[in-house]
Amino acid sequence: MDAGLLVLRLVVGLLIAGHGVQKVSFRLGGNGLAGGTEEFRRDGFRGGRLTALAAGASQIGSGLFLAAGLLTPLAAMAAMGVMTVAGTVKWHKGLWVQNDGYEYPLVLVVVSAALALTGPGRWSVDRALGVTPWPVWVAVAAIAIGPSSALLTRLLLHRPTTATKGTRYAQAAE
Repeated sequence: MDAGLLVLRLVVGLLIAGHGVQKVSFRLGGNGLAGGTEEFRRDGFRGGRLTALAAGASQIGSGLFLAAGLLTPLAAMAAMGVMTVAGTVKWHKGLWVQNDGYEYPLVLVVVSAALALTGPGRWSVDRALGVTPWPVWVAVAAIAIGPSSALLTRLLLHRPTTATKGTRYAQAAE
């Protein structure tokens, strides 16, 4: 079981961290911070550069902490948060990734939740520090707070598209 958790943490954590690196740099095929900023603007988010930096830093930090098994419930909470936002961006395209849907972010949210519940396993920094097993209420709180804070972030930072604005104005005029 511990070997499985280690492999899962390493693969998922490093993929999430790599996704964050792409948001803020030219490494791993990224388009630099300017590209990450443009991606968030194109997806309808306010804040531009700051939003891209916050998302990239959250992905890098949560991914590396998950990979290491360090503060696992908190790392999982942050990973669930950023990947929930990613899922909301892709929601309108449906589930499947071949249609640019939310399948991949959903898998990362669920795996992060599972890691929060199971803990990082024996081969982890949490174990070396003696802070595992985490109480179940910590995992449950992380699972609730991560996606909830992401949805709140989406609500606060997302601006309506011009098509939505036009629809609102047309409805208000009726």
